[in-house]
Amino acid sequence: MEQPGGSGVSSRLKLAGIILTLGILTALSGWGIYTIPAPVVDRMLESDLRREATQLNRQVVSHLEDVDATFRVGILDDHDKEFLELLPATSDIYRFKLFDGTGQVFWSTRASDVGSINTNAYFSDILGQGNIFYKHEEKPLTEVENLDGNLLHATGPQTRHVAEIYTPVIREGRFLGAIEFYSDITQIRNTFIYRARLSLGVLSGVALFALSAVILVIYRANLRQVRNLRGRAAKERELMDDQLRLAREVRLLGELNEWLQSSRSLDELFDMVSRFMTHLLPEAEGSVYVYSNSRDVLDGCASWNGGTHKSHIHPEGCWGLRRGRTYEYGASEIDFVCEHAEPHDGRPYFCFPILAHGETVGLLHLRAHEGSDEMFHSSKKLAQLCAEQISMAIANVRMRDQLHDQSVRDPLTGLFNRRHMTETLRKSISRSQQTGAPLSLIAVDVDHFKKFNDTHGHDAGDMVLRAVGSALEQGCDRDEVACRIGGEEFMLILPDNTPDDAVTRAEQLRQAVEAVAVRYGEKSLPRITISVGVAHYPAHGTMPQDLMRAADDALYSAKDRGRNQVQVAGTPAANASATEGSKAKSELSPKAAPPPAAA
Repeated sequence: MEQPGGSGVSSRLKLAGIILTLGILTALSGWGIYTIPAPVVDRMLESDLRREATQLNRQVVSHLEDVDATFRVGILDDHDKEFLELLPATSDIYRFKLFDGTGQVFWSTRASDVGSINTNAYFSDILGQGNIFYKHEEKPLTEVENLDGNLLHATGPQTRHVAEIYTPVIREGRFLGAIEFYSDITQIRNTFIYRARLSLGVLSGVALFALSAVILVIYRANLRQVRNLRGRAAKERELMDDQLRLAREVRLLGELNEWLQSSRSLDELFDMVSRFMTHLLPEAEGSVYVYSNSRDVLDGCASWNGGTHKSHIHPEGCWGLRRGRTYEYGASEIDFVCEHAEPHDGRPYFCFPILAHGETVGLLHLRAHEGSDEMFHSSKKLAQLCAEQISMAIANVRMRDQLHDQSVRDPLTGLFNRRHMTETLRKSISRSQQTGAPLSLIAVDVDHFKKFNDTHGHDAGDMVLRAVGSALEQGCDRDEVACRIGGEEFMLILPDNTPDDAVTRAEQLRQAVEAVAVRYGEKSLPRITISVGVAHYPAHGTMPQDLMRAADDALYSAKDRGRNQVQVAGTPAANASATEGSKAKSELSPKAAPPPAAA
């Protein structure tokens, strides 16, 4: 029979054993709670950070303009630098570096890192073989960027847990370099460790087998949370990419408009269009056509991004021009190919009619590059804005050309006026002085012009002047300029013509005018003849006024010798005529001088 005292001792022993066992289990549980979570969390974070670093690597490489050139010579353009500097703000990393194949840093968010060289064995043994190298260590607060200022002055831990992930850059089996990402994992690591310890504490009274199951559940819950965070970060990065792309397009459109408005000619304008469209719509090749002066065809003016343009196309061969609105091939179930798009390989394209002041002046044609159909269709609005910018610029250039023509053209004959003639003559003389090229000036006056006005009226006289002006303009070639300097007087500037050639040309002009037949109403006007004076540079003058005076003197000589002939300045007949004309003019007082004599 058991003694009561023994029973008490046994109970106490059992209680002590239970307490001791519970104490041991509690101690083991406490030790496990304290020591087990940290390595588990570190492995979880390493796995996630490796995947995230791989995605960041791909994102950086995909945004670089030329990956091979960037990692080979270490040069980045402004667009690449802008993207790289914004990357830390759209991801969990706070710092990263770009290494070339030798381990030298050629770009970093910390400028002091540029030029340093990584000589560790893992750079060639691990990264050089296309593998990721991961390193986790504690760093002082001063080495971690973008920290809250309160942390730097806090009395707590003065270190942060930092994960360094090296990812290789491989192209076509070649190791070009590496990208190192720094990520501050202190907060998320502490959060995960705290949750794991709390879970172990709650489940410490349960069997170790059940504890393993709970840890698995926690792991899955944490994994889902990490995935959600990653998904949210991916959406934010996508939104940031869209905003950057939109900002870049707006900036380029503004620059395009500014440059186009400052262009001085259509050739310069289309050169600007080609260069800007390459950056605005890199996924499309394009070309521009403009209506010819006759408006029966469109002339090919420029192309870009591998596109080509034909010399001439007919407006009836473009569905966009025929329908008077944008034509998008590939957007409907049934489409018809424009003639100017042949030969066609099935790729979608746009035809944008270019309008200026309500009038169609040209055509912008864009065709998608192979494999970029979806992106090409999404760029329609941007392409439409480009077409509008081009149309406004063409209108401005043509308006400036018209205003310039009005300022330098004679409204009756369409020839250049006296001001333009004087300016052109001055430039021609300067050119001849520099190059030694020959230069001649021809003065023309319509014979007996006053009789046409007095006999047949001023309308008939205007018809005579237009006919003479047309003959003179048709007789001009290359850089030769025909001008009406006033009344029935004309002048022609003939650069690069020898004195003999100039005299021959003058005689040809005289014969051409003499052969002109002008009808006024139902009757033909009398035969038109001209008197012509020729002067050469530098024989008859080195200044514009000297050449003009010499040509006029030769012209007066031609009139004095019976009109309808050519006289060259400096000949005896011309000198004598000029002397007589000067003497006659000096004998007339200003008040008694009669009106200019009729030709």
